[in-house]
Amino acid sequence: MRKIVNGRLYDTDTAEKISSYEYGNPGDFTRVFEELYRKKNGEFFIYGGGGWLSKYAKSVGDNSYSGSETIIPLSDDEARAWLEEYGTADEYEDAFGCCEE
Repeated sequence: MRKIVNGRLYDTDTAEKISSYEYGNPGDFTRVFEELYRKKNGEFFIYGGGGWLSKYAKSVGDNSYSGSETIIPLSDDEARAWLEEYGTADEYEDAFGCCEE
């Protein structure tokens, strides 16, 4: 997916995929998927989407909703927090280096 956010281009085809998270099955109204990416310049972003009852739902008028996909830029701290919650220790260390034990 390619999207311009705040005048900056985000492209899943050219960025490095670091980790992914999925809840639910394809076709579920509550399904959510998120993938964490890092651009060549070091910026992080989420490519995420979900069904019409997920946090990615969007209004399509007349009190109706649809699933959607989007790109969300993240700060380094937000990317760290996302990886702590959804990623593995190896993915975290690959992205940010080692941590204190």
